[in-house]
Amino acid sequence: MSGPHKIRMMMRAEREAAKRRFRRQRNKNQLAQPGKLDSIIVLDRLKPTFNIGKIFRSADIFGVREVHLIGIDFFDPAPGMGAFKWVPAIFHHGFFPCYTQLFEQEYTIFTLEPDRGTPISQIQLPKKSAFVFGHEEFGISFEPDLFPGIKRLSIPQMGKSQSLNVSVAASIAMYEYLKQHGPDISNQKE
Repeated sequence: MSGPHKIRMMMRAEREAAKRRFRRQRNKNQLAQPGKLDSIIVLDRLKPTFNIGKIFRSADIFGVREVHLIGIDFFDPAPGMGAFKWVPAIFHHGFFPCYTQLFEQEYTIFTLEPDRGTPISQIQLPKKSAFVFGHEEFGISFEPDLFPGIKRLSIPQMGKSQSLNVSVAASIAMYEYLKQHGPDISNQKE
């Protein structure tokens, strides 16, 4: 067995192992309780690699209510270090059903796109905020202007790179929300 064929075989085996891990942890996820805060993370057609698991890990740490997954059949939960079993996951086939559910629950929906929208640190986030993160390469799968009430946010960037890693961007949004709506931890004893 030579180079490229061996690499494809290894990638296929890893993908199958990720699917098995997902199926095992998906059953445990059905018992997950909503996080303490009213923020929601929406992942729009992300790759099923390490970013989704890492976002679940941050969602658990930052008390996110739930994570909505659009067009994602499975992902590798291993990078989340077990967080997939703690944060409720809600699966949607497309953006419209997710949007409708969040709109009916009176959430303000934000997209985070490089160089578009108000810097996240310069806005007072509503208590019921939902943050949408798109595919690592292609961005969000819908046109925000077609959906009433969706607002655009950005994360200020000073370097030459075009964007942040999606798990890093999601963590920044969760932290900003926590700063504005989380419990005051400055007076707690260590």
